[in-house]
Amino acid sequence: MHIHKFERFWIKLSFGLIAFFIASVIYGFVSMDLKVVGDYQTIDPQNLGETEFAKTGVREVTKNGQTEYEVYVKTMQFAFQPGTASPIVVPANTRVTFYITSPDVLHGFDLAGTNINTMAIPGQVAKLTTIFPEPREYGIVCNEYCGPAHHIMEGKVKVVPKSEFDKSNLVQ
Repeated sequence: MHIHKFERFWIKLSFGLIAFFIASVIYGFVSMDLKVVGDYQTIDPQNLGETEFAKTGVREVTKNGQTEYEVYVKTMQFAFQPGTASPIVVPANTRVTFYITSPDVLHGFDLAGTNINTMAIPGQVAKLTTIFPEPREYGIVCNEYCGPAHHIMEGKVKVVPKSEFDKSNLVQ
């Protein structure tokens, strides 16, 4: 079968571009040490009451002499716990690590205006770390369809100045 020289050119160019795009993705992950946000650990979604998620909320931890905060969040139909009924309150200019899971179905956890965005998958714990540079409120939205009331699933993270942060609300 004879292939016209122009067709052969476009076929080669198409395969060359595909190879280039695949190679650039591999290069980005290998040489730039990029990682896909995935599961931090696995967990039994039916027994969250026996894990760190039994008491969701903000915890103060000390790492390398620095005060940091860990926030354990359960995403469930159709609320963030904490976040929906009452906002998650953390201090500004402090390292905050979110641990997120779901006991029921797939949810999204998107902290609007930041790069905090992950899927909450039953049986997996997502771990995301950030430093909020200034006091303000951020909205949390579920960006994965999770059922008929998905559109009302929202919450808030309130970032306050360190001097106004109330440690009495921390989870022990």
